[in-house]
Formats: sequence, C-alpha cells, structure tokens
Amino acid sequence: MPCILLYGTDEFAISRRIADIIAKTDKDGMNTSRFEARLTSDEELNNAVNSMPFLSDKRLVILANPSQKYGAGKPRDKFREFLGKIPSTTLLVMTETVEPKGSENHWLVKWSAKTADAKAEAFMAPRPNDMKGWIINEMKNQGGKISTDAASKLSELVGADTRQAAQEIAKVLAYVNWARPVEVQDVEAVCVSTAEVDIFAFVDSLAAGDGQKSQSMLRKMLEERDAFAIFPMIIRQFRLLIQAREIVEARGMVQDVQEALGVHPFVAGKIFQQAGRFTMRTLEAVYRRLLKMDEAAKTSAMPLDMALEMFVVELAGK
Repeated sequence: MPCILLYGTDEFAISRRIADIIAKTDKDGMNTSRFEARLTSDEELNNAVNSMPFLSDKRLVILANPSQKYGAGKPRDKFREFLGKIPSTTLLVMTETVEPKGSENHWLVKWSAKTADAKAEAFMAPRPNDMKGWIINEMKNQGGKISTDAASKLSELVGADTRQAAQEIAKVLAYVNWARPVEVQDVEAVCVSTAEVDIFAFVDSLAAGDGQKSQSMLRKMLEERDAFAIFPMIIRQFRLLIQAREIVEARGMVQDVQEALGVHPFVAGKIFQQAGRFTMRTLEAVYRRLLKMDEAAKTSAMPLDMALEMFVVELAGK
C-alpha cells in the first residue's frame, strides 16, 4: 500500500503511529525522509518518493500538512495525480490536522476512501471531559494504575495535551516504581513539567538572541536528559509556534491559541507570547532546519548533541 493518511487533532497519537510505522518499515532510518509540505518543493518531494530504497525493499516518506500547500483546484488535482503514481517501493505517509466535525468531507479523507492503494486512519484528541478516562487507559498501557481522583488532578494539569499527559504518566509511574496505584499526592509531588518549563526558557533565550545563555541552558538540559529526549520537545515547540504565529497574524488571542492547539492555559500563554517574538519566515526556516537535523541524526551523519550546539550558535547569532 503506497499511501497512508493519518489525520485528526491528536498530534501525539499520530506521532506514535508514525513511530510504529517506522519501526516496522525502516528501523535504522536509512530510508526515511520527513517533509513539511509548504516548506518543500515539488521537485524535492518527487525525488524523495521516486528514489530507490537503500539496502531495503521499502522507502518511507512522511509528508506533513499537504493541505497547507495544495489548495483547491489545479494544485490539488496535480497532487492527486502525483499520488496515483507512487512506486510500490515507497510508502508515503501523510499527516493532516482535521477537526472531527465534517472530517469525512476532507478532500484527502475522501480521496483515500476512493483509492484502492490508500487508507486513512483517524486520531482525534479527547475532549476535556474525556481526558480523565484517557489518562486511566494510558496508565494501564504503561503498566500502572491510577485512582480516579489522581486522574482528575492530572487532567487539570495537562489539559487536553495527550503528549504531556503520557510523559507525566511515565514520570509518576517511575516515582511509585509501578508498585502501587498512583494517588493525588503522587501527582502533586511529581507532575510539574520542569522539562517543558526548560524548553520555554530555552526558546525565550533564542528569541532574545542571547547565544551564551542559550548554550548554557542547552548544556544543562543535555546533562539532565538525553539529546534524543530533548530534541522532539524542541521540534514540537517550534511547530506550535508556527501555528500560534498564524493565529497572531489573524489577530487571534491567547484563548484562540489554547482552543486551536488543545494545550494547557499556561502553555497557551507562553506560546502566544513567544510567537510574537518571531516572524513567520524565521519560524519556518527554523522548522526546516530542525527536520534536516532529525534526518541527519537518524542517519548518523552528525551526533545530535553537536547538531543542537550548532543550531543554537546559528539561531541566537541572527
């Protein structure tokens, strides 16, 4: 099957599904390419899709948000024609943010339903009222148990952010050593996301052009956590900033950011504030650079910690 569409509002569930596909298709990352549609030329995408896999029978291409580039009419018609010519040696995985209401009418969802060599999988973020149940289920998936009151408390802290919720669950389970159910006091003791606070402060220093402070903060984070644990958080932060910047330019407010991104009010406030410190052009350039770093790290072209140091020097120096 040359095409898989992963769509919905749960970015974390989609990223998990992508990780599962990568594990089954290209464990060493030698044949995987990632692209953000609006930052990628048709030629780049065409070359990636039509390249032969290296020492493997399959090449994996991941394309995010094609709707942001291929508008209605001729651009979409041309893209559909391109999708129909994907070689059997390539698996194209497309990801698309699609709201639940009317999702069946999205052009890519409809295209997938009519195409024999394509399938679509929906991943909708839980509603705030459903988050407690999501936390209880995720706790079971991670091998633990949690009281109803503790699940309610954790849902208050993370809002509808499933990625942060999963991270906090892993943290609190390690705290109780999987020996007993997680209680409210455990959540209160452990689930303050210091890693996320560090990322916010790190991005603040980058926005201010303070290279020395940025490098110092990066080194501190690398001492406490592995580069491969930090890097996805940095990518996520700049992806959120691009979305928030679009809202800022449309004269939206913090509440609009919170609703559109499905994040905790504290997170929405910080993202809204940071988005005002970058231009869209800068954010897109940064995101493009991060995707290239991700690919380089997976192919062992450059150690990730070294790439992050260079990234800081370049961005903070601009």
